[in-house]
Amino acid sequence: LMFSDLRSNAIHIWDDAEGLSTFMQPVFEGESETSSVGSNGLNIDSQGRLILMEHGNRRVSRMENGNTVVLADNYQGKRLNSPNDSAYRSDGWLYFTDPPYGLAGLEDDPARELDFNGIYRLSPDGELELLESGQTRPNGIAFSPDERTLYVANSDAENKVWMAYAVRDDGTLGTGRVFFDVNDQNETGAADGLKVDVDGNLFATGPGGVWIFDANGKHLGTIAHGETATTNVAFGGDDWKTLFFTSRNTLGSVQCKIAGLPVPAGGG
Repeated sequence: LMFSDLRSNAIHIWDDAEGLSTFMQPVFEGESETSSVGSNGLNIDSQGRLILMEHGNRRVSRMENGNTVVLADNYQGKRLNSPNDSAYRSDGWLYFTDPPYGLAGLEDDPARELDFNGIYRLSPDGELELLESGQTRPNGIAFSPDERTLYVANSDAENKVWMAYAVRDDGTLGTGRVFFDVNDQNETGAADGLKVDVDGNLFATGPGGVWIFDANGKHLGTIAHGETATTNVAFGGDDWKTLFFTSRNTLGSVQCKIAGLPVPAGGG
């Protein structure tokens, strides 16, 4: 398991046999007015290469033979905000979110060049396409097993919801709808990272822990681990039935009865 420690500007590895080790530190080199400068969401492409959503460098990158390859750092000549999380589609397109959390002043930061927080997709050939600009704080992102629905968390404290977008045959998005609303919840945490299992159930970090929904948006239960805000989740293990989760200061896991979707789904 590889996971980001955003504020320590590091990527760590957890191995059941070897324990914890550091894969990369620092991720970002330079000066910044915010502590959120490292990588955020990580992904693996079909060739086993690490894909990074980088805050400090404001880019999507790939590790290749020990070197960093920049995949996207601007949209129509304007720098990205701070790429946050990503999901591969089986055709090789990488879908990712770009909220402002890597900028000290967020939307009001003078270094911000785009006037929206976008949902994008990046082709295997490097073509960047804006899919959605209306979500206030797009964050965690994942496809349904049939790739006909794209789920995107909205981590805005003023609008804590998960959105669902119909995915057209050409990979673009239809109009989004609110999949589930947790604005009435007072526990610590917002709609953040998420993953989907092979039956289409959604495992989404949110207020109080990991919320579990079926594909129809029914709340099946919550994994409340009693720690600080839960930030992301990932399936792993030999049978893909281990759900790993991160919080502000904890890495944990829980065994599930249904396997998660393997990563990647076939893309990259």
